[in-house]
Amino acid sequence: MTDEELLRGMARGDQASFEALVHRYHAPLSGYLYRHLRDPGRVEDFVQETFLRLIRQLKEKRIPDNLQAWLYRVAMNMCRDYWKSAAYKSEKNRFGEPPEQHDASPSVVELAERQETRREIMETLDELPEVQREIVTLRFYQDMKLQDIADVTGLPLGSVKTYLYKALRKLKTRLHPETTGQRNATKGGERFEHAKRS
Repeated sequence: MTDEELLRGMARGDQASFEALVHRYHAPLSGYLYRHLRDPGRVEDFVQETFLRLIRQLKEKRIPDNLQAWLYRVAMNMCRDYWKSAAYKSEKNRFGEPPEQHDASPSVVELAERQETRREIMETLDELPEVQREIVTLRFYQDMKLQDIADVTGLPLGSVKTYLYKALRKLKTRLHPETTGQRNATKGGERFEHAKRS
Protein backbone atom coordinates (compact mmCIF):
# COMPACT_ATOMS: atom_id res chain seq x y z
CA MET A 1 0.00 0.00 0.00
CA THR A 2 1.14 3.54 -0.67
CA ASP A 3 1.69 6.10 2.08
CA GLU A 4 -1.43 7.92 0.88
CA GLU A 5 -3.56 4.78 1.23
CA LEU A 6 -2.22 4.11 4.71
CA LEU A 7 -2.90 7.70 5.74
CA ARG A 8 -6.47 7.49 4.48
CA GLY A 9 -6.89 4.26 6.44
CA MET A 10 -5.49 5.89 9.57
CA ALA A 11 -7.83 8.85 9.11
CA ARG A 12 -10.72 6.35 9.13
CA GLY A 13 -9.40 4.84 12.36
CA ASP A 14 -7.99 1.66 10.81
CA GLN A 15 -5.50 0.18 13.28
CA ALA A 16 -3.87 -2.05 10.65
CA SER A 17 -3.00 1.00 8.53
CA PHE A 18 -1.37 2.67 11.52
CA GLU A 19 0.66 -0.45 12.35
CA ALA A 20 1.78 -0.82 8.73
CA LEU A 21 2.86 2.82 8.61
CA VAL A 22 4.78 2.53 11.90
CA HIS A 23 6.45 -0.63 10.59
CA ARG A 24 7.48 1.22 7.42
CA TYR A 25 8.98 4.29 9.11
CA HIS A 26 10.03 3.31 12.64
CA ALA A 27 13.49 1.98 11.75
CA PRO A 28 14.41 4.76 9.26
CA LEU A 29 13.31 7.48 11.71
CA SER A 30 15.21 5.79 14.55
CA GLY A 31 18.38 5.68 12.47
CA TYR A 32 17.97 9.30 11.44
CA LEU A 33 17.40 10.50 15.00
CA TYR A 34 20.23 8.38 16.40
CA ARG A 35 22.70 10.09 14.08
CA HIS A 36 21.61 13.40 15.63
CA LEU A 37 21.11 12.45 19.28
CA ARG A 38 23.29 9.37 19.99
CA ASP A 39 20.90 8.56 22.85
CA PRO A 40 18.75 5.43 22.27
CA GLY A 41 16.21 6.31 24.96
CA ARG A 42 15.64 9.83 23.69
CA VAL A 43 15.53 8.53 20.11
CA GLU A 44 12.65 6.21 20.95
CA ASP A 45 10.81 9.03 22.74
CA PHE A 46 11.19 11.27 19.69
CA VAL A 47 10.03 8.55 17.29
CA GLN A 48 6.91 7.95 19.38
CA GLU A 49 6.23 11.68 19.59
CA THR A 50 6.56 11.96 15.81
CA PHE A 51 3.85 9.34 15.30
CA LEU A 52 1.65 10.95 17.97
CA ARG A 53 1.89 14.27 16.13
CA LEU A 54 0.87 12.50 12.93
CA ILE A 55 -2.21 11.10 14.68
CA ARG A 56 -3.12 14.57 15.97
CA GLN A 57 -2.62 15.97 12.46
CA LEU A 58 -5.01 13.39 11.00
CA LYS A 59 -7.60 14.02 13.72
CA GLU A 60 -7.58 17.66 12.63
CA LYS A 61 -8.33 16.45 9.07
CA ARG A 62 -4.94 17.66 7.79
CA ILE A 63 -3.36 14.86 5.77
CA PRO A 64 0.29 15.52 4.79
CA ASP A 65 0.93 15.71 1.05
CA ASN A 66 4.35 14.05 1.38
CA LEU A 67 4.35 11.79 4.44
CA GLN A 68 8.04 10.93 4.37
CA ALA A 69 9.08 14.58 4.20
CA TRP A 70 6.54 15.50 6.90
CA LEU A 71 7.83 12.84 9.33
CA TYR A 72 11.47 13.82 8.89
CA ARG A 73 10.67 17.52 9.18
CA VAL A 74 8.86 16.90 12.49
CA ALA A 75 11.78 14.79 13.76
CA MET A 76 14.33 17.40 12.65
CA ASN A 77 12.39 20.22 14.34
CA MET A 78 12.14 18.22 17.58
CA CYS A 79 15.92 17.85 17.57
CA ARG A 80 16.36 21.58 17.03
CA ASP A 81 13.88 22.40 19.81
CA TYR A 82 15.69 19.99 22.13
CA TRP A 83 19.07 21.58 21.41
CA LYS A 84 17.59 24.97 22.39
CA SER A 85 15.99 23.59 25.57
CA ALA A 86 17.10 23.95 29.18
CA ALA A 87 17.30 20.14 29.43
CA TYR A 88 19.87 19.98 26.64
CA LYS A 89 21.91 22.85 28.08
CA SER A 90 21.92 21.12 31.46
CA GLU A 91 23.12 17.85 29.92
CA LYS A 92 25.69 19.67 27.81
CA ASN A 93 27.13 21.29 30.91
CA ARG A 94 27.12 18.01 32.80
CA PHE A 95 28.88 16.05 30.05
CA GLY A 96 30.98 18.90 28.71
CA GLU A 97 30.01 18.39 25.05
CA PRO A 98 26.86 17.98 22.95
CA PRO A 99 25.38 14.49 22.57
CA GLU A 100 26.13 14.35 18.85
CA GLN A 101 29.85 14.44 19.70
CA HIS A 102 29.80 11.61 22.27
CA ASP A 103 31.82 8.48 21.53
CA ALA A 104 28.88 6.22 22.32
CA SER A 105 29.19 2.45 22.08
CA PRO A 106 28.04 1.27 18.66
CA SER A 107 24.36 0.55 18.17
CA VAL A 108 22.84 -1.74 15.53
CA VAL A 109 22.53 1.32 13.28
CA GLU A 110 26.28 1.92 13.39
CA LEU A 111 27.47 -1.62 12.78
CA ALA A 112 28.83 -2.30 9.30
CA GLU A 113 31.27 -4.59 7.52
CA ARG A 114 33.90 -1.86 7.61
CA GLN A 115 33.47 -0.25 11.02
CA GLU A 116 36.55 1.92 10.61
CA THR A 117 35.13 3.52 7.48
CA ARG A 118 31.79 4.22 9.18
CA ARG A 119 33.50 5.74 12.21
CA GLU A 120 35.61 7.95 9.99
CA ILE A 121 32.60 9.10 7.98
CA MET A 122 30.55 9.85 11.10
CA GLU A 123 33.37 11.88 12.64
CA THR A 124 33.82 13.80 9.41
CA LEU A 125 30.08 14.46 9.14
CA ASP A 126 30.12 15.98 12.62
CA GLU A 127 32.56 18.60 11.35
CA LEU A 128 30.17 19.89 8.67
CA PRO A 129 27.86 22.90 9.18
CA GLU A 130 24.42 21.78 10.39
CA VAL A 131 22.55 22.34 7.12
CA GLN A 132 25.16 20.43 5.09
CA ARG A 133 25.23 17.57 7.61
CA GLU A 134 21.43 17.38 7.53
CA ILE A 135 21.29 17.19 3.73
CA VAL A 136 24.04 14.55 3.49
CA THR A 137 22.33 12.46 6.18
CA LEU A 138 18.96 12.61 4.44
CA ARG A 139 20.44 11.87 1.02
CA PHE A 140 22.86 9.04 1.80
CA TYR A 141 21.60 7.51 5.06
CA GLN A 142 17.85 7.93 4.55
CA ASP A 143 18.05 7.51 0.74
CA MET A 144 15.80 10.51 0.12
CA LYS A 145 15.38 12.27 -3.21
CA LEU A 146 16.61 15.84 -3.49
CA GLN A 147 13.09 17.25 -3.85
CA ASP A 148 12.00 15.41 -0.69
CA ILE A 149 15.04 16.83 1.13
CA ALA A 150 13.95 20.29 -0.01
CA ASP A 151 10.49 19.58 1.44
CA VAL A 152 11.99 18.42 4.76
CA THR A 153 14.38 21.32 5.18
CA GLY A 154 12.20 24.03 3.65
CA LEU A 155 15.03 25.02 1.31
CA PRO A 156 14.75 25.61 -2.45
CA LEU A 157 15.84 22.62 -4.54
CA GLY A 158 18.75 24.62 -5.98
CA SER A 159 20.03 25.41 -2.48
CA VAL A 160 19.84 21.73 -1.51
CA LYS A 161 21.95 20.82 -4.55
CA THR A 162 24.49 23.54 -3.73
CA TYR A 163 24.78 22.54 -0.07
CA LEU A 164 25.11 18.86 -1.03
CA TYR A 165 27.84 19.64 -3.56
CA LYS A 166 29.79 21.73 -1.04
CA ALA A 167 29.38 19.11 1.68
CA LEU A 168 30.60 16.28 -0.55
CA ARG A 169 33.62 18.32 -1.62
CA LYS A 170 34.54 18.92 2.03
CA LEU A 171 33.99 15.28 2.95
CA LYS A 172 36.06 13.98 0.03
CA THR A 173 38.89 16.35 0.91
CA ARG A 174 38.90 15.23 4.55
CA LEU A 175 38.42 11.53 3.86
CA HIS A 176 40.99 11.47 1.03
CA PRO A 177 43.44 14.33 1.58
CA GLU A 178 46.07 12.55 -0.50
CA THR A 179 44.00 12.38 -3.70
CA THR A 180 42.02 14.76 -5.89
CA GLY A 181 39.87 14.66 -8.99
CA GLN A 182 37.54 12.01 -10.35
CA ARG A 183 39.24 9.10 -8.59
CA ASN A 184 38.65 10.88 -5.31
CA ALA A 185 34.99 11.56 -6.15
CA THR A 186 34.39 7.92 -7.07
CA LYS A 187 35.94 6.59 -3.88
CA GLY A 188 34.01 9.06 -1.76
CA GLY A 189 30.73 8.08 -3.40
CA GLU A 190 31.45 4.39 -2.87
CA ARG A 191 32.09 4.95 0.83
CA PHE A 192 28.81 6.79 1.24
CA GLU A 193 26.91 4.10 -0.64
CA HIS A 194 28.43 1.50 1.68
CA ALA A 195 27.52 3.53 4.76
CA LYS A 196 23.97 4.04 3.48
CA ARG A 197 23.40 0.29 3.18
CA SER A 198 24.59 -0.47 6.72
